[in-house]
Amino acid sequence: MWKTIRVGVLLIVLAAVALSAWLDRHVTQSWHDTLWVGLYPLNADGSDSVQRYLDTLTVQDFAPIEEFFAREAQRYGVRVEQPVHVELYPQGRELPPALAADPGPLAVAWWSLKLRLYAARAAQVAGRAPPRIRLFVLYHDPQSERAPDSHGLQKGLVGIVHVFAARAQAGGNNIVIAHELMHTLGASDEYDLGSGAPLFPQGFADPEQQPLYPQQRAEIMAGRRALAAHEFDMPRGLAAVVVGPQTAREIRWLQ
Repeated sequence: MWKTIRVGVLLIVLAAVALSAWLDRHVTQSWHDTLWVGLYPLNADGSDSVQRYLDTLTVQDFAPIEEFFAREAQRYGVRVEQPVHVELYPQGRELPPALAADPGPLAVAWWSLKLRLYAARAAQVAGRAPPRIRLFVLYHDPQSERAPDSHGLQKGLVGIVHVFAARAQAGGNNIVIAHELMHTLGASDEYDLGSGAPLFPQGFADPEQQPLYPQQRAEIMAGRRALAAHEFDMPRGLAAVVVGPQTAREIRWLQ
C-alpha cells in the first residue's frame, strides 16, 4: 500500500513538473505580452573592486538588451511593441550552486534541481513582484583570465551569467546576458563548442554576404562575428548583433 502511495505521489510530482514546463514554454514563446526579466547582480569574487562596480549599476545599463529584442522582434513581424522588459533587482549575497567540470547526466540533473530551488528562494524580494525569467549575473574582476561558462535553462526559466566588472566590457556583458536569456526562451548555441567559432550558415549574421569575410555583425547565439575562416571576435555591443532565422524559429518568432 505504501509503495502504491509513494508511486502515486511521484507521478503527481512529475506531472506537475511537466505541466509547469509546458506552461513556461507556452507563456514565453507566445509573444502576446511583454516578458519581465529580472537581473540579480552578485559579487562572484567577493572583492572590493567588483563591489564598487556593482554599486554603480542602474537599470539603464541594461537598456540595450530591451532595445535589441524590440529591434529584432520587429524585423520578424512580432506584434508586441516591447517583447522584453528588464528589471534590476537588489544585489544578492548567496552565490548560486556551481556546475561541476565535465558533469555527467545525473550531475547536471541534480545541479539543475538545486539551481531551481536556489532561484525560487533568491528571487523573493520584499515589495517586488517576482519576474517571469530570473538571471543571476555574477560579476568577476576584469583581471581574471577567464570567467566560468554561463548557463541559461528553459526548464525553470533561470540563468547563470558570468561577466566582468568593467565599464569597457559593459557592451560585451549585455551580449552574454542576452545570449543566456535566449537560452531560457528555447534557443540553442550556434557556435563550435570546441573552438568557439560561429557555425556556418546559422551562426553567421550575413551568410550570403560576398565576400563572406569579414562579417560586420554577429548572430546572438553564436556570440561572435567571423572576421576570417579561423578568426572571430565579439562585437562591442548589441548594436552589431542580430537574431538569425534559425534562432527566430526556435523562440517562435518564425513559424
